[in-house]
Amino acid sequence: MEKQHIIKINHGGLGSFLNSIQTLFVGTLRVWSIPIVLMLSVTAGFTTYYGLSHFIIPWIALAITIATQSIIVICSLEIAGLHWKANRIRYLSVLLSLLVAMTASITFSYFRFYETSQSENIKIARINHVRKEVNDYLAQILAIKSDILKQQNAELDKATADVSQAYFGTHAQVPQAYRNQVGEGPFWKHYNQRYLAKKQQFDQIGQEFQQLDDTIRQLQTSLNQLETDTENNYRLTVNRLQDVQIKFNQLATSSGKLVPQAPMLMTYAQFTQRMTPSFSMWTGFSPFAFACAAIVDFFTFLLAYRLESTAPGPLSEKEQELVFECLKQFSEFRINENDELEIVIEKTDIEQARRYSDWSRMFAVGFLLSRGFLRKIDERSVEFAPNLYPLIAERMGDQLRAIKAQSLSAAAVRQQEGYDEQ
Repeated sequence: MEKQHIIKINHGGLGSFLNSIQTLFVGTLRVWSIPIVLMLSVTAGFTTYYGLSHFIIPWIALAITIATQSIIVICSLEIAGLHWKANRIRYLSVLLSLLVAMTASITFSYFRFYETSQSENIKIARINHVRKEVNDYLAQILAIKSDILKQQNAELDKATADVSQAYFGTHAQVPQAYRNQVGEGPFWKHYNQRYLAKKQQFDQIGQEFQQLDDTIRQLQTSLNQLETDTENNYRLTVNRLQDVQIKFNQLATSSGKLVPQAPMLMTYAQFTQRMTPSFSMWTGFSPFAFACAAIVDFFTFLLAYRLESTAPGPLSEKEQELVFECLKQFSEFRINENDELEIVIEKTDIEQARRYSDWSRMFAVGFLLSRGFLRKIDERSVEFAPNLYPLIAERMGDQLRAIKAQSLSAAAVRQQEGYDEQ
C-alpha cells in the first residue's frame, strides 16, 4: 500500500504541481483585481464628484457620481459577456451607456487633475500677471518722469539764460537806456532770484525723484522675489506699490501732469486662492491632466472587463475527467503557428453524413473557453491555453498507468494459469 502511494506521488507529476501553482497565482490575481477595481472606481468617483460639485448641488453631484461609476463597472462586466452578432441592439445600448458614463467621468475628473497638475503653472501665471501690471504702470511713470525732468531742465536753462542776459544787459526786457550795461543791476537781481528759485525747485524735484527711484527699486526687488517667498514679498509688493503711487501722484500733480491709473492688485487671499473648476480649463487644454483622468476610468473598465471574460478558477476532478473524455471525441488536431495544439471543432464530412451529435464535446469546448483553458482562433478552431496541457498530461499519464497495470495483471494471470496446467 505504501509503495502504491509513493508511486502515485512520483507520477502525480511536476506538471500537476506547476499547474496548481499557476492556477493559484492566476486565481490570486483575479481575486486581487476585485479590490483594485473598487479602489479605482472610488478614485474616479472622488475626482468626478470634485469637478461636478462646482457646477451643481453637492448631494446631487454625489448621486450622479455614484450612478456614473456604477454604470462603468456594470457595463464593463456586461459587455465582456455580450457578442456583437448575438444581439446588436443590446450590445450598442450597453456600449453607448458605457461611453456616456466614461465621458462624464473623464470630463469632470479632468478639472481635478488640471488643478493639481497646473497648480504651479497657475501660480507662475498669477505672478507674471502681477509683474506685467506693475511693470506697465512703472513704464508709464518713467515716461511721465522723463517729461517732467525735460520740462524742469528747459525752465532751468531758460532761467539761466535770463540771468546771463540780464547781467550783460542783452535781455529783451531791459530798457533801451540800460541796454548793454554789464553788472548786477536791478534786472539781474530779479532774474537771479527767479533762477535761484527754479534751481531750488529743480534740486528738490531731483531729490523727490531719487526717493521715488529708491521705492521703485524696492518694489522691483519684491517683485523679483515673489516666487521664493510669496507671502512676505506679495505684501511688500502691495505696500511699496502704494508708496510709489502716492509719491508719484504728488510729483505729477504739482507739475501739472495727468497721473496714470495704478493697477488694482488682488489681496493675498485672492492671490493664493485655488482655481475654481470651470469650462475655461478646456481652453488651456492639458494633455497630461486629460491622460490622468482617462487612464483611471480606462483601467477600471479594463480590469472589470477581464474579471468577466477570464476563467474564474481551476477545474475540479470531475470537471477534468468530463473535459478529457469529451475532448477525446475530436479527430482533427494540429500544431499551429503559435506552437499550440489546435482543434477543429466543426463536424467532419463523415460526422455530418452520419448526423453525429457533438453536443457533449461542444459543451466541453464552451466550458473550457469560458474558464480560460481554451482560446478561440476562429469560427471553426480553438487552441490549448498553457494551463490545459498539465491537466491533459496528467489524465493521459493516469490512463497509461492503468493500461500498464492491466497488462501486468493479465501477464501475471497467464503465468499463474501456466503454472496450474503444469
